[in-house]
Amino acid sequence: MSLKFQGIGAAPGLCKGKAVVLKSQKIEWSSSSIGAADVDKEIARFNKAVETAVSQLEELANQVAAKVGEAEAEIMRAQALMASDPGFTEDVASRIAQSLMSAENAVQQASEEQAKMLEGLGDEYLAARAADMRDVGRRILAALTGTADRAVVLGRLQPDTVIVADDLAPSETAAIDIHNVSGIVLDKGGRTSHTAILARSMGIPAVMGLGTATEDISDGDLVIMDGNKGWVVVKPEDDLLKEFDEAIEREERRKQELSVLKDLPAITTDGHLIELACNIGSGQEAGLVLDAGADGVGLFRTEFLFIDRNSPPSEEEQFEIYKQVLSQLAPKPVVIRTLDAGGDKFIPYLNIPDEENPFLGFRAIRLCLEEKELFRSQLRALLRASTFGTLRIMFPMVADIHELRAAKREYEIAKAELESQGVQVADNVQVGIMIEVPSAAIQADVLAAECDFFSIGTNDLVQYTMASDRGNPKVAHLSDPFYPAVLRLIARTISEAHRHGIWVGMCGEMAGMEPAVPLLVGMGIDELSMAPASVPRAKEIVRSISYEEAKAIWEKVRMMTDKDEIRAYLEGLVSR
Repeated sequence: MSLKFQGIGAAPGLCKGKAVVLKSQKIEWSSSSIGAADVDKEIARFNKAVETAVSQLEELANQVAAKVGEAEAEIMRAQALMASDPGFTEDVASRIAQSLMSAENAVQQASEEQAKMLEGLGDEYLAARAADMRDVGRRILAALTGTADRAVVLGRLQPDTVIVADDLAPSETAAIDIHNVSGIVLDKGGRTSHTAILARSMGIPAVMGLGTATEDISDGDLVIMDGNKGWVVVKPEDDLLKEFDEAIEREERRKQELSVLKDLPAITTDGHLIELACNIGSGQEAGLVLDAGADGVGLFRTEFLFIDRNSPPSEEEQFEIYKQVLSQLAPKPVVIRTLDAGGDKFIPYLNIPDEENPFLGFRAIRLCLEEKELFRSQLRALLRASTFGTLRIMFPMVADIHELRAAKREYEIAKAELESQGVQVADNVQVGIMIEVPSAAIQADVLAAECDFFSIGTNDLVQYTMASDRGNPKVAHLSDPFYPAVLRLIARTISEAHRHGIWVGMCGEMAGMEPAVPLLVGMGIDELSMAPASVPRAKEIVRSISYEEAKAIWEKVRMMTDKDEIRAYLEGLVSR
């Protein structure tokens, strides 16, 4: 009898193969305390295990660089930095010395505490870094106890294998032989985990968040799966299997068709050009932008630099990361958003008070304008890196002209400081803002007169416009960008931007929705920024219509009053 599971499509593609169920790796050690005389010895054991873990991760990074690419290898290098981070190592040493814990107990507690903090942030991307922290802790524990590495097993699987596991550490995913593994099925995880990022880079379909797959699937079971829609079927019936094989053939033909578009512009049939960019959250994702055939980065979230540490990153540390991304993508433009902390992105060392309504409180540009040295440090790092590529700086959650002017003053102060020190700064840096607060969209004419570009953040714009907490399932039906009120704010933002001679993009989830692409083109959007995997299909849609047709679509939609009618009409257009 066949079984069907529905999860999260974390890496696109269709595949079939025989299941290999990987049980969680158990690392065992004594939980007894140590004596005071053994503290130095125990700390030395821990330091040695850290050295071993870092060495393993660096070696693995070299293997990944050769197998997949340098950008993906940075995931392993970032984990090596996490393992040797002074905040983490000092925490472990302190637990050993003060609580007389064994090194194993101290590592387990410190890494798990850090992982749970990350999971509790409420932000999907940042919380997904918990897997990296647990991976680091597991690797150090394995070094302490002499436990064999599960990654060795993953590198020796037979062809046409579908891995079924509770979870996979990023370093384990990196060890997979891409020639033998057809797909990945996990009980845990999601689209923004580093495991998912690696799976997408390696071209391995993945479905995550299934819950009980490891309990219900056995070794050797035939599995078919759809990494686009997030479903998995075990022991499929013959008619379904035949239908699926035909779907795989169609998908292969579609990949070939879309691959032809990689180096072509996103231009309508009558010559109207749209810039297609990518949203990324770390420097190691720059390679995904190039692989997608995108025109640049429309949103680089810098929050990840400030998370999982006991103090903010230095100006030098930030400079090196911004320099890396700009250099790798030059001359393509890179829009880097300044720190967007607060709300659901809690950073413990910042002075963010507890609030009843954090999404409406002390966050984003409001926080940066009070923490001025933190803000200027980031601006200085950005401006120092500006000569290595095409930099565009974006301020988040600007609600009023006073906030824009105050942020620009800090920008000018940072620029003047650098120039007074003889530091070269690019003269073509654009400064823009996110339009994610309704007040900003309503007064887009005022704001457009004093900045270089807009980027519409639809996730928050929908939330604030519809008064619907996007994390609350009771009002999830209101988190839809196709509500007429939201569309009117988007249209106003675009028209006022153009009236004042500046370009306007979109970096919210709506930008990557297939039904939204012809509509946004018709509204006059200049740039759409989305997940790298969404770029090829968006490019195909843009190239399949004329600008005049797209404008007619918007004219029809703007007369509609029901979001379900709007969505159905647009879905019908792109499903032809």
